[in-house]
Amino acid sequence: MRPHFLALLTAGLLATSAQAQTTPLDSATVSAPPAPLWRKSGKTGLGLNESLLSTNWRGGGVNTIGFNALANLKANRKSGVKSFDNEADFLFAFSETKGLGYRKGQDRLYLDTKFGRDISTDWNMFLSLNLLTQFAPGYKYDKNAQGNERARQVSDFFAPGFITAAYGFEYHPNPTFRVRLAPFAPRLTVVNRAERFVEVLGDKPYGVNPGHSTRFEVLAAQILAEYDKNLSPTVSLKARYLLFANYEHFNTKEIDHRLDLGLTAKVGKYVNVALNGIALYDFDQDSGVQYSQGLNIGIAYAFQNFVDEKK
Repeated sequence: MRPHFLALLTAGLLATSAQAQTTPLDSATVSAPPAPLWRKSGKTGLGLNESLLSTNWRGGGVNTIGFNALANLKANRKSGVKSFDNEADFLFAFSETKGLGYRKGQDRLYLDTKFGRDISTDWNMFLSLNLLTQFAPGYKYDKNAQGNERARQVSDFFAPGFITAAYGFEYHPNPTFRVRLAPFAPRLTVVNRAERFVEVLGDKPYGVNPGHSTRFEVLAAQILAEYDKNLSPTVSLKARYLLFANYEHFNTKEIDHRLDLGLTAKVGKYVNVALNGIALYDFDQDSGVQYSQGLNIGIAYAFQNFVDEKK
């Protein structure tokens, strides 16, 4: 708010308070403050863990330092039957261990923008665009034929990167839950220099042919479901499920599934404990289910410019 607006608002509140001492308050004359044009909110966190041992420490162990960061930012606007929703979701964690060196833990970069138009109280039509990729290179650690440790790169920034445009209908019965049903959702898979991953991932890394950097799946469908709720004044849960199906290869074996979960508990005003997990099934990457999990303790900061609706 601008300074002069704050001064006027303060003066108005003082005048109202003084009048209330002599005159009964008429609830019909009191109006709620106008809702902000943009509903903005954010949750951020930083964590650091460290273990330092002397050279003569007999209890065993190694020196380790770890770092993690997460952020979830939203900016949404509602005007009549039209809505415009935007979200950025970041997660990154790594550790440095003596004798092993750098190891990446969790890594997520998710951007989403959606334009919607209400067709009923709980439904709207929407058009969306989202990006899912990662920040840093990823490696597979194993041993070669001679038994020596080795690190082979299996991913990188925009390798892979998934860009999906979707059109369909969204169901949002309450502020905490929504699901998008998109029967038309073309997806572009980007893998910069796919040939560098062939040795580890096979002939078509992430479904992209070596010598090419993209794969375009035009006839496809997407389902995106989100649940974001404060379970208590100090505990919040956020879940996002993503399904992608290519009509050309429409069978249960080749339908992609991804589930992101985050459970955060505030210990103090600026301290929180966060449990994050990702479960992924993508036939173009692996025939089994992949998963990652991280437990972080660190400082946290949250903000929003609106009051939560009753849920």
